[in-house]
Amino acid sequence: MKITSANVIDLRVPTSDDLLGSDPFHTEPDYSSAVLHLETDNGLRGVSVVFTIGAGTDWICHGIQDLTQLVIGSDLEDFTTSPIKLYKRLIDHHQLRWLHDGVFRMACGAILNAMWDLWAKQEGKPLWKLLVDLEPEFIVDHCIDWRNIKDALTPEEALEILHKAKANKATREQQMSEIGPKAYCTAGWLGLSNEQIIATIQKLQKTGFDTFKLKVGQNLEDDVARIKFTREAIGPDQNLMVDANQYWGVDEAKEHIQHYLPYNLKWIEEPIARDDVLGYVELSETFKDASFKMACGEQGASPVIFKQLLKSKAIGYCQIDAVRVAGVNDVMANILMAAKYDIPVCPHGGGIALCNMIQHYGMWDQIAVSGHSDTQLVEYIDFLAECVEHPVATKDGHYVTPKAPGWGLEFHSDFLADHTYPTGKVWANRPPEKCGARFESPPKH
Repeated sequence: MKITSANVIDLRVPTSDDLLGSDPFHTEPDYSSAVLHLETDNGLRGVSVVFTIGAGTDWICHGIQDLTQLVIGSDLEDFTTSPIKLYKRLIDHHQLRWLHDGVFRMACGAILNAMWDLWAKQEGKPLWKLLVDLEPEFIVDHCIDWRNIKDALTPEEALEILHKAKANKATREQQMSEIGPKAYCTAGWLGLSNEQIIATIQKLQKTGFDTFKLKVGQNLEDDVARIKFTREAIGPDQNLMVDANQYWGVDEAKEHIQHYLPYNLKWIEEPIARDDVLGYVELSETFKDASFKMACGEQGASPVIFKQLLKSKAIGYCQIDAVRVAGVNDVMANILMAAKYDIPVCPHGGGIALCNMIQHYGMWDQIAVSGHSDTQLVEYIDFLAECVEHPVATKDGHYVTPKAPGWGLEFHSDFLADHTYPTGKVWANRPPEKCGARFESPPKH
């Protein structure tokens, strides 16, 4: 199978109109994705997305389009024989490497994820099944870049983890053949009223959800009142978490978190900067006797950051993201490191079709790496799911195990047409000051 062409689509949804996705920093986000289609000479299409929240999607699109030059004309077999070769070809590009993490690494991930999608479709398997069926030796020898993480996890330790899980893999796969990872919902967007949040929670409770998350950060008094209100509404036995989206410094985080102690929270997510490992160590030590632990990782830009967070035990929950790092290869490394340090992997979801992707990682982890579902959660949001042909589904508070080949990222054509930026009909008459970099948040008082 040969890669014949590539198409990158700037897809944006004006979720800012309803404040869906709002948090302390991202006050009016437009959920968006750079969508990559890799076309082949046998008719299969590899699809990947890189999630953004509006302005900057065009930056990602350009990076992806530029990198597709390195795969057009290649054979899929070259990739499936040893995925780490393409990974290193992209990540180690002698000029582009200077750009390092962020947009560059995410663009590399788009290429890699689309190739993994093609491989799974060629095999007729959902992505999680392709990963589960890989031999431990293949994963260790041909998928993971060990150069900067062997001080935290050696290839031999990774093999031991994978072989230990393999002994029970068939049983675990059968157990998760219909009902997949346990889900939690981010219901408490910062721009929504208490009534809107509780309405979402009550709707989800009827379908089996018992774990919910609120956004916090801007105003301590308001945050505590909302946490108290939500805890009383859901009762003492259901799980409640909060997410500050990196809004505080370490001292400010301590001040805010101290007021959260009475509410039996499960975790405090991203209280400080995503890469402030020493800060997370300090917070974890300060609140070591609390009901909660620190959660971080959705904006962790590389396995090196995850190595530091996990090895230092700075976090109690590892929140991988499907598209922040360089694709499947990086995520494999992060999940294996989390398994060594016995820290639950709780993937970050939401956005546009991120939940379609992270469910596969939850499946691989809980079947073939950690080998259990006792402590892990996978994020879920209840909007924009229907934009793809194979929307995620939930049952009894869990993801329904995906069956479609690959990631399941095939978008409905009319959704793509309507939301392509800036030509789609939802953007054609939108005021310029509500589009792209000109769309600034109002000044904070």
